[in-house]
Amino acid sequence: MANGTIAMLPFKPTPFFADKNRAFWRLQFLGWGGAMVFRSATVVANDRPLDYLVLALIAAITGLSISLILSVIYSYLINRRPLVTWGLTAVALAAAVAVSAFINAWTLSIYQGGAEGNFASLLLVVSYLDAPLLGAWSALYYAINFFLTVEEQNDRLERLEAQATAAQLAMLRYQLNPHFLFNTLNSISTLVLLKQTAPANAMLTRLSSFLRHTLVMQPGVRVTIAQEVETLQLYLEIERMRFEERLRTEFRIDPDAAQAMIPSMLLQPLVENAIKYGVSAQEEGARISVAAQVLGNRLRLTVADTGPGLQGSRRNDIIDSSPGAGRSVSTGVGLANIRDRLAQAYGEQHRFEIATPPGGGFTVVIEIPFERDASAEGAEEARMPATPAAGSLAAAQPIGTTP
Repeated sequence: MANGTIAMLPFKPTPFFADKNRAFWRLQFLGWGGAMVFRSATVVANDRPLDYLVLALIAAITGLSISLILSVIYSYLINRRPLVTWGLTAVALAAAVAVSAFINAWTLSIYQGGAEGNFASLLLVVSYLDAPLLGAWSALYYAINFFLTVEEQNDRLERLEAQATAAQLAMLRYQLNPHFLFNTLNSISTLVLLKQTAPANAMLTRLSSFLRHTLVMQPGVRVTIAQEVETLQLYLEIERMRFEERLRTEFRIDPDAAQAMIPSMLLQPLVENAIKYGVSAQEEGARISVAAQVLGNRLRLTVADTGPGLQGSRRNDIIDSSPGAGRSVSTGVGLANIRDRLAQAYGEQHRFEIATPPGGGFTVVIEIPFERDASAEGAEEARMPATPAAGSLAAAQPIGTTP
């Protein structure tokens, strides 16, 4: 202990069924050990001689051995058709009860020396004790394995859904760079045709820096708003080469919102849309403002411009997305891409709205769940030993079998 603090060892509980064979043997020893303790308590409670404890031990060993044989039989029956599974299970259980009752009745008869009734009556009495015990064991065996099978199927389905979502996010993410790249290359081509080689070379250099920065980001990765704004500044440096003083920007990022996590390249298409329809559509240009603020457990992002609003080509590109219209926003790659990415990442927990302020201009408002950057906690968790996931609980073979 140093500086009055206690060093905590990294610890994560291991799921009980992470190792199915070990879990099976634990349950076996706990179950049959408990049965032996129960029978021993019965011997003591009935004032039987302590020698009867040997019979309790023999009964427990017999039950353990017979249950091991049943586990092998059940492992072959569990994946059969229901009629075959339950029919043969009933036959196997009846045979197991008969064998167990015979062994226990025989040992009891030898110990008693035939003084208390004949063997047939002992066999009947012991059968009433062994049948519920082995029946409960069989029911528990199937219940645990069916539970693990369902868990495995659910985990597999979740993994497949996650992979499908990641693939769709990657497809949407990869649409952005070509879309932006074509626009920038057209601008460079124009500068070359006008023999403005210095601005064209500068734009190529900044384009290279921007692409180098964005291409290292994996599709679907989330970044902080501070990192997203840094990427956005690289993009704006390229656009200022085209529009110069016509492009004016303003950033209002609350301190709490700066460390909020959002999908990478979320703001760039919105700003590109504002430049296309706001700045380039007016001779005097426009001002683009980007704001981020935390409202309770929600994060609100706003990208607005002082352009002509829904006039001209922007009006033609937008289809009403109001609840009564029954249609969705479609503005080529930009806004449509953002809407689809938000739907994939957040489902119904996001809000995507378009507004036209009374004074003119165009505003896009996005609200998503607020998630703070947990890189420090993530680094701490990365140092902890990994534990098997829930999906590894039920592999190909049921519990109680040796692979």
